[in-house]
Amino acid sequence: MAIIFINNLAIIAIMLLVPSISAVDYIVGDDAGWTTNFDYQAWAQDKLFGVGDRLVFKYPAGVHNVFKVNGTNFKQCTTPVGAVPLTSGNDVVTLATPGIKWYLCGVGQHCAVGNQKLAVHVLPLSPVPSPSPAPSPFLTDVSDDQD
Repeated sequence: MAIIFINNLAIIAIMLLVPSISAVDYIVGDDAGWTTNFDYQAWAQDKLFGVGDRLVFKYPAGVHNVFKVNGTNFKQCTTPVGAVPLTSGNDVVTLATPGIKWYLCGVGQHCAVGNQKLAVHVLPLSPVPSPSPAPSPFLTDVSDDQD
């Protein structure tokens, strides 16, 4: 019984660790960082973003910012009224839910003229395969008694 209990704990521990192990940090724009005149759609095109992954926006603080916007704001390069931008220059955004996520720079014409905007399609986490259920120690004891 003790061995089965320890195996179940090991399986549970592994299942809890899998999402954190599989999360990926993406430096937006790679070496170019978050800047103007960079094709972020081409940058994102070959990447698979998943729930739990993180986008890291690196830029000189005070030069750019990051707004999370909706599709309409993204197309029009506008920021939502009352929205607070990220401004640290090393902004980390965790992709918490699946779907399309839109980001842009709200400084001057950086989005409209400098194409400083990013759209990513976030996929749901791949389900962790369920382990085969271990036999219950109680059922094992009962069947052992009947032999």
